[in-house]
Amino acid sequence: MATKPTEPRRLDVASFTAAGGELAGEWPLAALDRLAGSVLGAEPPGATIHWQAEGEQRPVTGGEAEIWLHLTAQACVSMRCQRCLGPMAVPLDLDHWFRFVRDPALAEALDTELEDDVLELERQMDLRELVEDELLLALPLVPRHEECPQPLPMGSEAAESPAPERPHPFAALEKLKKKPDA
Repeated sequence: MATKPTEPRRLDVASFTAAGGELAGEWPLAALDRLAGSVLGAEPPGATIHWQAEGEQRPVTGGEAEIWLHLTAQACVSMRCQRCLGPMAVPLDLDHWFRFVRDPALAEALDTELEDDVLELERQMDLRELVEDELLLALPLVPRHEECPQPLPMGSEAAESPAPERPHPFAALEKLKKKPDA
């Protein structure tokens, strides 16, 4: 009996982890609409997201085994540097574990208590959507070069001459304080 190939867009997480499943592949960046809309549009035509998912069930003494999914993904996207406003390459490298539980209330409670991400176990999950969510979270809030490739332009006045020194605000009071020698 041949086994049916696992479809990442309709992944049965419980079955996948019970079998110790492994999936890997790549998607074009353009296929992830929200991610593609968050980066510069000048991506090369071959820009891809490389990903891998591994499922496992960890035994628990006196209880049902815990369902875990290990997800890795790599991509390189272009964003606008907020310092020089030029394009910059931003490498994204995702390596994350997810725990799945059957009860949505328990998932919410555990997610706030634990460092691990805890998700509700659904009949089918879209793995591409999960990868896209995690890559969006990995984007820098304020992208900028460590050192911009071009020197930053200075204002024309600042480049021509330094600002004149202003008198100290209490200089006039100092003069009043001093008494002339008579």
